[in-house]
Amino acid sequence: MSQKPDERPWDDLIELIDAKQPEGIIAAIDAIPEREIALILSRLDDEDRNWLLTLLDPSDAAGLLEDISDEQAAHILSELSPDDAGRILDELPQDQAVDVLSELDEADAEDILQSMPPESADSARELLNYPKDTAGHLMITEVLYYRDSLSIGDVNQDLQKKQDLYRSYHIQYIYVIDANHCLVGVMRIHDLLFSSKSSLLRDVMIGNPISVNGNATLDEISDAFAQHSLLALPVVDDAGILLGIVLPVAVEEAKRKRTVKHFLWLSGIVGGEEFRSMPLYKRSGRRLSWLTLNIALNIIAASVIALYQETLAAAIALAVFLPMVSDMSGCSGNQAVAVSLRELALGLLRPGEILRVAYKESTLGLINGVLLGILLGIVAYLWKGNIFLSLVIGVALAGNTLVAVTVGGMLPLLLKRLKIDPALVSSPLLTTVTDMCGFFLVLSLASTVLPRISV
Repeated sequence: MSQKPDERPWDDLIELIDAKQPEGIIAAIDAIPEREIALILSRLDDEDRNWLLTLLDPSDAAGLLEDISDEQAAHILSELSPDDAGRILDELPQDQAVDVLSELDEADAEDILQSMPPESADSARELLNYPKDTAGHLMITEVLYYRDSLSIGDVNQDLQKKQDLYRSYHIQYIYVIDANHCLVGVMRIHDLLFSSKSSLLRDVMIGNPISVNGNATLDEISDAFAQHSLLALPVVDDAGILLGIVLPVAVEEAKRKRTVKHFLWLSGIVGGEEFRSMPLYKRSGRRLSWLTLNIALNIIAASVIALYQETLAAAIALAVFLPMVSDMSGCSGNQAVAVSLRELALGLLRPGEILRVAYKESTLGLINGVLLGILLGIVAYLWKGNIFLSLVIGVALAGNTLVAVTVGGMLPLLLKRLKIDPALVSSPLLTTVTDMCGFFLVLSLASTVLPRISV
C-alpha cells in the first residue's frame, strides 16, 4: 500500500474504528508497514487504541506491540484491563514481555501477572527478580538441555517427539547437565548429527563450558561474547545450576537501550523515554525534575563569577578572556577523553588504571598548558600592553589546561567503573569542570593583582 508524503495513514484506521468495522480494521492493520505501527498507535487516543487491541486476537495485538518500544508498550498495556493485558503479554517473546513488565509499576505488573497462565507468570517473575541489565534479566529460559547419561539416540528421539515445542526455541547449542541440574557441558549441532547414536553425551560434549552468573552485568556479558565469539551464553546460579541462555541480540538491544537512556538523561529527560502520546502531567514532571535541578547547577556556576563581580567590573578586559580560557582548556580535555575512550575500546586500558592515566595526562597537560598559556599571554599583552593581565591569563590557561587534561583522561575510566556510558557523559561533565575552574582561576588570580590590571 503506497502512500503520498502528505497522507495520514492513521485517518483511515480511525474511521474504521469509529464505524466499528472489525473486518475492515483487520485488513487495514495487515496492510500497515511495520515501520509505521508505532506512529499509528501513537496517533490513536486511549479509547480507540484500547478498543482496537481488545478486538484483535491476542497474538495479533502482541505483534503490534513487538514493533514499538518497551516503555510505549507498557504505557499502552497499563490502559487495558489486567486480563486483556495479560493475554496480549503472554503472546510476546519471553524476553520482551519481561522488559515491558519491568517498565510498569510493581502493582500494575503483578495484576497482569496474576491474569497470565501460572507457568508464564512464574517464569516472568523469576527474571524480574534480577536487576535490569544483568544476565538473569536478559536471559531466556527456553533452553534445550539433557542429562549427561543420555545417548545421542535418546536426544534425537526426544527432538523428533517434541519438535513442535522446540521449533520456537533459539537452539544454537545443546546443553548438558548432571543429576543436580548443574551445567557440565555443551554440545554443538554438528556433534549431534555426526556422532554415533550409542555415544553418551558426557563422551561427546565439550566440558567446562563458558558461562556467566545470573547477576553478571551487561558489560561482563558483552565482554564474554567479545572474547569467545559465542552464539549463546549459558547462565547459571551460584551453585552452577543452568538457568537459561543470553543471546547476542539481547545484549546489543540492552546496550542500545542504555545508550538511549543516557542520551535522554543528558538531554534532561529523567525517568525513561518520553512520548507525546503520554499524559501531559507525566511528561511535564519528567522534564521539570531535571530543569529544576539544572537551575541549582547554573546558580553554582554563576556564583563563581558573582563572587568576583567587583574584579570583573574593575577589569572588563577579563570578560573577553574568560570564554577563551575555558574553551581552549575544554578542547585539550576532550583530546584526553578521546584517547581514553579509544584505548578502552581497543582493550589497551583498564578502568582501574586511573593513577597511571592521571600521571601520563598531567605531565602532558603541564607541557601543553604552559605553551598555550604563553601564547595567550602574549596575545593579551599585545592587546592591552599590561604584563600583569598577560600573566593572569597565561597562568590561568596553563592551570586550567592541566586540570582539564588530567580530568579528561580519568573521566572515562571513572564512568566505566560506575557503569555509565563514558562516550555520552564524559564531554558534558568535562565542560562543566573546565568552565567553573577556568572562571575561578582567572578571577581569583586577577583579584590578587587587581590594582595592576584595572588601570
